[in-house]
Amino acid sequence: MKSKMKLNNWLNHKLPDVTKRLEEINKNHFLNDKTIGVAGKEQVYNVIRLLRSALFPGVYEKYPIDESNIDIITGNNIRTAALDLRGLVEKCLSNECDRDEKDKGTCNQCREKANEITIDLLEQLPKIREMLHKDIEAAYEGDPAAIRREEILLSYPSIEALSIHRIAHVLYRHGVPIIPRIMSEYAHRRTGIDIHPGATIGEYFFIDHGTGVVIGETCVIGNHVKIYQGVTLGAKSFTLDEKGNPVKGVKRHPDIEDNVIIYAGATILGGDTVIGHDSIIGGNVWLTRSVPPYSKVHNSQPSPTIKNGKPDEMVEPGKKSGS
Repeated sequence: MKSKMKLNNWLNHKLPDVTKRLEEINKNHFLNDKTIGVAGKEQVYNVIRLLRSALFPGVYEKYPIDESNIDIITGNNIRTAALDLRGLVEKCLSNECDRDEKDKGTCNQCREKANEITIDLLEQLPKIREMLHKDIEAAYEGDPAAIRREEILLSYPSIEALSIHRIAHVLYRHGVPIIPRIMSEYAHRRTGIDIHPGATIGEYFFIDHGTGVVIGETCVIGNHVKIYQGVTLGAKSFTLDEKGNPVKGVKRHPDIEDNVIIYAGATILGGDTVIGHDSIIGGNVWLTRSVPPYSKVHNSQPSPTIKNGKPDEMVEPGKKSGS
């Protein structure tokens, strides 16, 4: 009973002070009342689900749909996603807006820009769907284990990650803060594939298996590129400003030209690194410089030690070897 009274006493007298201190810390750091917050994060996830349901009706719904009503269902999904996304984009833009009107919550330019960005994304949905069909085709042609294309759409992590990336990339190109990164990390969590929304990825792209793949922000990938699990397309180092902070917006990640294959565990680093078209990068290669087209890059073959001889002596139960 005394313990319960002690807690109640603390809650009544000390809790307001802790709450006030937390609010002050939030105000002094990057969080504030205009951040989209946890509720907004869940709203972003729902926007992804709705847009992907529009791209592939019946695949991302929780329940089977009536095929005779696909047009209606798709239209409703797009409408709901559009309204939610417009509100989220406006909030993020307003949060970084330096106009006087933003303090009143009535920045018309932020609202208008949010409308334009949302409309542009919706108008690109047919193009995104075509790109994803090509990605599915690349997976079908690049994986002997793929029996049918429906299998790829329904189960392959590569398509899961790319269907989100190609949406997030449009928003990133418009300079939308926060939301594209929430989308990409959602895909990362679901698939183990980490693609920064800024990465530019061409047609017929396939990530086989996928787990542990990292593709950096300024990476540019051409058409008909195939990579395997554990591949990193990263940065060699970070340029720092006079205060020791990383310089943003510079080219840090490699370019991968058309028809390149990168095998499992390879690491390719650097903004000035270019992998020439039709090249093959072997497994576990560490590469920090460019290679010309038609290159084949692999590590020197190790020399394993193999001992031939009799099998180990059988030891009778209860006896130690050599006794």
